Amino acid sequence: MASTNSRFLALKFCVVIGIAMLCNFYSVSAQCGGTPIGDLMSQCFQFVQPPGPKVKPSPECCSAINGADVPCLCKFVTKEIEKMVSMEKVVYVARTCGKDIPAGMQCGSYKVPPPKA
Repeated sequence: MASTNSRFLALKFCVVIGIAMLCNFYSVSAQCGGTPIGDLMSQCFQFVQPPGPKVKPSPECCSAINGADVPCLCKFVTKEIEKMVSMEKVVYVARTCGKDIPAGMQCGSYKVPPPKA
C-alpha cells in the first residue's frame, strides 16, 4: 500500500512539474517570438537529449531551429532544462542547421565555444 501511495505521489509531482514547465515554455515562446517551444521540443528533442552521441538533425528539426530566436531562448535556460537537454548538443544542432551561434554566448550555464574548423 505504501508503495502505491509513493508511486501516486511521484506521478502527481511529475504532472505538476510538467505543467509548470509547459506554462514556462509558452511564456518563453511569447517573449522570444519565432518557432514555438513545443515545436522545437517535438522536432528536435531526440537530437539534444543528454545521453548518446551527437546526431545530425532532421530537416524538420532544422526548420524549427531556423525559425527560432536562439539567443533569446538561451536567456531562459534553467538548471532544470539543462538536466533534460544537452546544451552542447543544442549548439551542435543549431550550427549544423546553419544557425549562427556566436562563440562566448551564454546559454544557461553553458558558454558557447568557437565553432570547430
